[in-house]
Amino acid sequence: MSVAPMETERTQSQEAPSAAPTPDVHWVTIVHNDPVNLMSYVTYVFQAYFGYPRDKAHKLMMDVHHKGRAVVSSGSREEMERDVQAMHGYGLWATLQQDR
Repeated sequence: MSVAPMETERTQSQEAPSAAPTPDVHWVTIVHNDPVNLMSYVTYVFQAYFGYPRDKAHKLMMDVHHKGRAVVSSGSREEMERDVQAMHGYGLWATLQQDR
């Protein structure tokens, strides 16, 4: 004699845990406006370092100019630390921040 398997519903507490988000993926690099660098230079930096097309680089530069800052990249904390250091190397004022 064989026993038929029982079907049961899984409750939320019984479901397999989903993959936890990586804690370092929610960071951003912010470039701030400064009185030193020309707008054309900031656009050039965004194109040269990030590989952004001219239109995107120009839009980000205009955000920096008019809003005082722009988020120029996002990723892990280590990646954003690297981007901030690169922006400093180009003479731009940049910070990283955890994105909420």
